[in-house]
Formats: sequence, C-alpha cells, structure tokens
Amino acid sequence: NVYKKRDKMKGKFRKGVFIATYKRDNNKIIYLLLKRKLHWTGWEFPKGGVEKGEINKTAAARELKEETGQSSKNIKSYDISGKYKYNKEYPDRKGFQGQSYKLFSAEIKNKKAVNLDKREHSSYKWLDFNNAWKTLTWPNQKICLNVVNKSLTK
Repeated sequence: NVYKKRDKMKGKFRKGVFIATYKRDNNKIIYLLLKRKLHWTGWEFPKGGVEKGEINKTAAARELKEETGQSSKNIKSYDISGKYKYNKEYPDRKGFQGQSYKLFSAEIKNKKAVNLDKREHSSYKWLDFNNAWKTLTWPNQKICLNVVNKSLTK
C-alpha cells in the first residue's frame, strides 16, 4: 500500500548535530557562519549527520573538521535538541523527511583560514552575536545561537 509506505517515511529523521563555532578576538566572541549551497541557499552553522554507531560529540568534531578544516579541543554539549523537515526528499537522504539535531559549541583557537567543503558551502563569515543572529537563515539556529552566547557570556 503506497499510503502506508508514505506514513512510515513521515517519522523518519536523519540524526544530526549543530555546531555553533566561535573564536575569541580581542576579548570579543565572534561566530562562524557558512553560506550553504547544497540542497538550499542561506547561512548556517557547521552541521551534519551522525554516522551509524557514532556518538554525537564525535560527529560534531568530525563535521567541524570536514566542513571547515578546523579542530576544537573545546567541544561542549548543550541540553538543546529539535528536528526540522526538509522541503523535499533529497537523493542523498532517501527515506528521510527531515533531520533531528543536538546542539554543540566549538571554539577554534588557531588563526588559519577556514577550509570549506566546496560541495556544501560557497563562503563563510566571522560575525559578532547580533550580526550572526540577523544573518542565520533558520529560526532554530537563532535559538541555538542565543543559548550558546548566553553560556559564553555568563
């Protein structure tokens, strides 16, 4: 039955992580945003899927490295999670209606340039909190930015 199959897909979300990435610049915190070009166009944090058998924190470190070329010794987990739906089914995400996410932050200490995964992103920006908040495309990432910024500026 075609309808039963569609109903099953309804609840299937790819497991993922958001990584609010930042560095300290003259005692100010600035955030890294990436310009998305794969699947949609807009601004986001580094993010990605959790591979089978992988723990969330390991996925956050791997995705940060894959999408930016950067490593962080300071990856922090937050008690924030959620899910969102894709606007359509993507060929590389067959059977998934959307993605769930767990929030992490990662501080980048080194000064070397961000090395983008050119398949997914076309450019990047370092922005202070207010400009990062205005630039992020999705409300769920704006909420996550608020949580991370409050934690970092306590």
